[in-house]
Amino acid sequence: MKAGVFICMLIFYFSFLACKMNSENSKESTIVWDTLEVTASAYNSLSWQTGAGGANITAWGDTLRPGLKAIAVSRDLIKKGLDHNTKVKIEGFDSIFLVKDKMHYRWKNKIDIYMGEDVKKARNFGRKKLKIYYEVLPDSISNNTKTEKDNFK
Repeated sequence: MKAGVFICMLIFYFSFLACKMNSENSKESTIVWDTLEVTASAYNSLSWQTGAGGANITAWGDTLRPGLKAIAVSRDLIKKGLDHNTKVKIEGFDSIFLVKDKMHYRWKNKIDIYMGEDVKKARNFGRKKLKIYYEVLPDSISNNTKTEKDNFK
């Protein structure tokens, strides 16, 4: 009798695990990415660049540290859906970045890629136009929205 209960519990556990894995896989397939072309530059967490006493603290209150994959966005992009902690893929980079900072009101259609304290790397990056792909909610899909499969074939 005890063996039968144990087998039933084992079957239940593996059924639950399979359902959870299917739900995670279906969540990944519903991720939708919208595309924008922006002007990109780079910045560092140094007080002479940020103009702030706490150079490692973002406008949203996050702490920047070297190695963090973060970007700052112009405020007009926030209105387009690039809000705090939005996941962003940047043309030419393998990593996924998070929106962690926002820029001064004077900037439009611009991102700054955080490059820690490596000023030389940021200067070498320069300024360029490139495409970004940012995660959007599936119910806010616009005409130019693509699925993750479409963006990186």
